[in-house]
Amino acid sequence: MSTGELADATIIFDLDGTLVDTAPDLVRALNETLDLEGLAHMKAANARGLVGQGARVMIERAAAKSGVVFSTARLDELTRAFIDYYRADIARDSKLFPEAAAAMDALAALGAKLAICTNKRTDLSVQLLEALGVAERFSAIVGADAVAERKPHPDHYRAAVSRAGGVVRRSLMVGDTIADVASARGAGAPVIVVGFGYSDVDADTLGADALLHSFSELTPVSRRLLAARP
Repeated sequence: MSTGELADATIIFDLDGTLVDTAPDLVRALNETLDLEGLAHMKAANARGLVGQGARVMIERAAAKSGVVFSTARLDELTRAFIDYYRADIARDSKLFPEAAAAMDALAALGAKLAICTNKRTDLSVQLLEALGVAERFSAIVGADAVAERKPHPDHYRAAVSRAGGVVRRSLMVGDTIADVASARGAGAPVIVVGFGYSDVDADTLGADALLHSFSELTPVSRRLLAARP
């Protein structure tokens, strides 16, 4: 049984754009998929706002920028191709954001359980975290395919907390988009947003309880927010 100041706490992380900078590999897979249709490539800087809603939406939005709309059947095929391209070299250029590992170590040292709540597929999430050597840090990894309703629905957040062995009243969310904020808020949990993520609007407009500019701030902010809860 965990001991420490946060022994009863569960810290839930989003994955893409929050814990791991996955944009380089997601954009690589997206551009390889766009090549199948002869469409213009997306630049990483322009594509970051497309990340967070899954491969299918990335492809739809990227194609729309070229004025192309795919049939449902073709979009299904392209989504499968994207997943194959991505899975083949999932962590070629993806990295934990600076100081993320140290922040996780600090939270774990205080007894907190860590979990992932992501709209990425669970198998891809596990593969990525294993490739980065951090999968074992998490008590649960809950992708969009593992729940009936994904983020922004609060049930996705609740499932991540429950499967990690925690309770919502002693949990908080760390994310980067409105989907993360809405999911945790709907479950009645506080939310921390990182300012360096993939949100398509300014992070300080998302309505989080705290905005991080560096993972070095995560432990003290988490302690403060959790201390305010019974």
